[in-house]
Amino acid sequence: MLIIGIAGGSGSGKTTVVKKIMHSFSREQVTVVSQDSYYKDNSHISEEERKRINFDHPESIEFDLLVEHMKLLRTGNAIEEPVYDYITSSRLKETIHIAPNHVIIVEGILLFTDKRVRDLCDIKVFVDAEPDDRLIRIMERDMRERGRTAQQVIERYALVKEMHVQFIEPTKRFADIIIPQGGQNQVAINVLVATIKQKLLQESNRSIN
Repeated sequence: MLIIGIAGGSGSGKTTVVKKIMHSFSREQVTVVSQDSYYKDNSHISEEERKRINFDHPESIEFDLLVEHMKLLRTGNAIEEPVYDYITSSRLKETIHIAPNHVIIVEGILLFTDKRVRDLCDIKVFVDAEPDDRLIRIMERDMRERGRTAQQVIERYALVKEMHVQFIEPTKRFADIIIPQGGQNQVAINVLVATIKQKLLQESNRSIN
């Protein structure tokens, strides 16, 4: 099995990179797991407290569960991936059934802050982007998906920037591949696609033999 970890700052273009990779494969060939699904459930705290949650701090992620699920997939077992609701800052009751495949992509901003996750990744990819580009993407995403106003996003960006410098940017040194320009870097995406195709071909040949 090949596990590819894809990390990078908020708004760097990780999701776009994954989507472009998946244009070449089906879900029956490559499994995608999102770190965002593993945000801790905050249904037990008040609405006011939920508004102050720092989603860019490693402590906001239930890494124990993510690591457990990565290990299960590695050993050929299916998992039930949590579903997180950003509007209520809580997990929903339903889960998503994720079957193991020969290739697993795990993506998220804080992925490489946990050594256990890094050790489980065969290839570590860091998606890089200019701060201004990331801010624009964050604004578009948070207004569309998380019900925030432009002013709220701008006010929160100071914290996002601080967390990026403190926790996310330093994990770039763990990367085997750095992708500048995010989803616009087709050359790097092609390299990852070729790597995945080679792994799938090896597994296909192995099953025939």
